[in-house]
Amino acid sequence: MITNALTIDVEDYFQVSAFAPHIDRASWDQQECRVERNIDRILGMLDERQVKATFFTLGWIAERYPFVIKAIVAGGHELASHGYGHQRVSDLSPAQFSADIVRAKAILEDLGGVAVVGYRAPSFSIGASNRDWAFGCLAAAGYRYSSSVYPVKHDHYGMPDAPRFAHHAHPGLVEVPPTTVRAFARNWPASGGGYFRLMPYALSRRLILRVNQADNQSAVFYFHPWEIDQEQPRIAGISAKTRFRHYVNIHRMENRLKQLLKDFHWGRMDKIFLPPALSS
Repeated sequence: MITNALTIDVEDYFQVSAFAPHIDRASWDQQECRVERNIDRILGMLDERQVKATFFTLGWIAERYPFVIKAIVAGGHELASHGYGHQRVSDLSPAQFSADIVRAKAILEDLGGVAVVGYRAPSFSIGASNRDWAFGCLAAAGYRYSSSVYPVKHDHYGMPDAPRFAHHAHPGLVEVPPTTVRAFARNWPASGGGYFRLMPYALSRRLILRVNQADNQSAVFYFHPWEIDQEQPRIAGISAKTRFRHYVNIHRMENRLKQLLKDFHWGRMDKIFLPPALSS
């Protein structure tokens, strides 16, 4: 049976990139933070099914909620980096990006007491314009894999011509893209997030099965803690498109995740995609 990678991007609702024009970064400490209780619920779901996962975690969250980090590690899950402050790589210079990923790695390793070898860019913001230097920065900082290039066409991110499966992106660094399905001469998202909430569960299940059976590859699935939180504060002033993308079917998400955990075999990114000597 193929083991698929279950990943969680540990950020709170007010840190979503689409909300940046409406929520000042300087006000983050004044927002109602709900990530701690949501991670507790997720850890409970995983423990019930004896599933191990990878948690791509913001350094900003780790500093303020160290017990979240300790609980992730204590549960046998992989602690990985989502950068420090959820800034898109495409908005940073190489020097700024290096500072961000080094800072996040140091915070996570100090609090978790484990090596952090994985990284996921906020909003999958590594692409054609920055991959050459971004992958070099990650390797130099001591990361061994990234899951940051989404090989799809999207209005906010994506690199449709990028490889669909794990590949060496730079000496010492493997890129493991979120899962897509190839059909009608293009790549289609099949890896979670808003697509998982929007599509019928049966379709999502069929797409993952296709990757496992037809491509003989492990799928990479992702979601966010706020996606199971029906009671999160509603953000005023956002566009209808942003509102739909963020809130669609949140009330169905937890039950869908529980079914997903039953229907497939899941594991950590590092255990699936890295040689044993490099996985923690």
